[in-house]
Amino acid sequence: MMLLSYQSIFFRILKVAQNKNQPWLFRTYAGHSTAKASNALYKNNLSKGQTGLSIAFDLPTQTGYDSDHILAKGEVGKVGVPISHMGDMKTLFKDIPLDKMNTSMTINATAPWLLSLYIAVAQEQGIDSTKLKGTVQNDIIKEYLSRGTYICPPEPSMRLITDVAAYCYEFVPKWNPMNVCSYHLQEAGATPEQELAFALATATSVLDNLQTKVSKKDFPQLVGRISFFVNAGIRFITEICKMRAFVELWDEICLNRYGVKDPKFRRFRYGVQVNSLGLTEQQPENNVYRILIEMLAVTLSKNARARAVQLPAWNEALGLPRPWDQQWSLRMQQIMAYETDLLEYEDIFDENPTIDKKVKQLKEGALIELNQIDSLGGALNAIEYMKTQLVKSNSERISKIEDGSSTVVGVNKFIESAISPLTANDGSIMTADVGAERDQLDRLDKWRNTRNPDRVRHALHSLKIAAKNGDNIMPPSIEAAKSGVTTGEWGQVMRDVFGVYKAPTGVGKSISNDVSNLDHLRLAVDEVSDRLGRRMKLLVGKPGLDGHSNGAEQIATRARDCGIEITYEGIRLTPNEIVDAAILENVHVIGLSILSGSHTPLVKDVLKRLKDKDRQDIPVVVGGIIPEKDAIDLKKAGVSQVYTPKDFELNKIIADLIEIVDV
Repeated sequence: MMLLSYQSIFFRILKVAQNKNQPWLFRTYAGHSTAKASNALYKNNLSKGQTGLSIAFDLPTQTGYDSDHILAKGEVGKVGVPISHMGDMKTLFKDIPLDKMNTSMTINATAPWLLSLYIAVAQEQGIDSTKLKGTVQNDIIKEYLSRGTYICPPEPSMRLITDVAAYCYEFVPKWNPMNVCSYHLQEAGATPEQELAFALATATSVLDNLQTKVSKKDFPQLVGRISFFVNAGIRFITEICKMRAFVELWDEICLNRYGVKDPKFRRFRYGVQVNSLGLTEQQPENNVYRILIEMLAVTLSKNARARAVQLPAWNEALGLPRPWDQQWSLRMQQIMAYETDLLEYEDIFDENPTIDKKVKQLKEGALIELNQIDSLGGALNAIEYMKTQLVKSNSERISKIEDGSSTVVGVNKFIESAISPLTANDGSIMTADVGAERDQLDRLDKWRNTRNPDRVRHALHSLKIAAKNGDNIMPPSIEAAKSGVTTGEWGQVMRDVFGVYKAPTGVGKSISNDVSNLDHLRLAVDEVSDRLGRRMKLLVGKPGLDGHSNGAEQIATRARDCGIEITYEGIRLTPNEIVDAAILENVHVIGLSILSGSHTPLVKDVLKRLKDKDRQDIPVVVGGIIPEKDAIDLKKAGVSQVYTPKDFELNKIIADLIEIVDV
């Protein structure tokens, strides 16, 4: 398609946007392999009626590493697009006029840097930054709690968040400088009350800090630029009520805590991606209905309707979705908006006694949690408390699925199934380009060799001085972007100045008070420990940059409750660190958790290092979103067992580990 055609597409988008009956922004969360491939994907999605962009960045980009860093091995281009420098960002948005776009960037620790690259590219396009519209997520607190792509400790991270907000207020006024993200809280097991409370506690922590960076007169307008990104689960009546509770609580907080008088600055503005946690590997065709039902929760209630919606694809529990799969999810939104009469009516839930009662209940529960967080000194000081509560809630959720008290169709009930024609062939998911990482590394090397080294050194020096002196980080970051600085170089300055942080795991040492239904496993652990001559010991490892730690935490917690000694140091470890720890701790089995698609190179690296150290006697098991072909390959390489999302029974996994060790 020629550029002229794209200009017509953007004109059409603008025309739709001017329609007072326009629904929410239609987005798909997308990015993979390379900036060039992602650019083609975005153009294709826009041509199909998508009205905004939602950029997925790969893990090295999210955590402030260049693509050739040791921790980036196997992660480049897997869960999103790699952006190592301004050249990558220019390629990503080639022929896409940024003044016509509403762009959401799911980026947190490196949000100041990616926004700086975006602004620099726009300026090179001749676009005034005041015309830019979009959002950076920029919520680091939930990264400590659930997603794991943090860099610095809480206090300097909060400073960077507020730097972005203050800069955007003055220079990029149509931009949302922070997207308080409760999405990953629900993914980590949060109850509706916890999701409400933890998200609102994060927002108030940010606003409390922002009060020192803008005038009292300007503060209400800045409050009005704070947005939210939420999750919608399958219990859609509860989710509708949760969204209405969010609206009411935020309005009350803005009015009573911050004295914001203008109602338009107290609006709860949010985007949503519906629940990926509930997508099943078993009978994945059922996920289509789950996604549609979950969308109802954030669109039915007019007074609590999402401003932007992005839906996962039906097959994301299996692997990367294809363009066609993303199109299917986009069409769901378009049918809801344009074929139904949803947008023709006022809020159908107003003055509904059942809805009002549930909203009141959720608000009361959320306020109890908020008071608890306030008593601990606010969100920054309550990170360990919130993390522990999430792990506990998620454990309870999984236990209910295991014992059947919570029904998941196709998983623990109605499991009989005909072979699905959607998954009957090898083409049901997209396979990552095996040459993409090498291509990215070659271009990164070329970029470093063609830039002006003196200009880079000067830019990095200015960046470091600003970070040390407390100056706003955005102006020197934008200059660094224009000077050719890389993502890893920017990230290293932040690490050098502010230090690194190790978030709490939420996995305590003490056994849970509820160990019902575990007696047989505890006895088996005792017996195998007697035969081993010491307590059975498991190392749970998260190699690479994958911060989705929910599975690892639940395995560690259940194993602990069964009497197994646990070594779990959290996320972001190299294969070498994992092997060294396994040998030092003299563990009996290694369990690796990888959900980023980088399982093959990382697991094989662990196996090789065990072999090099003559410790092949330590068995390795692996869990993650692992296609069947990869699972077969890993077992051939020496992995004892592979677990995927279909293996939801934690007790069976623990029983397998006992059997593997007891040889």
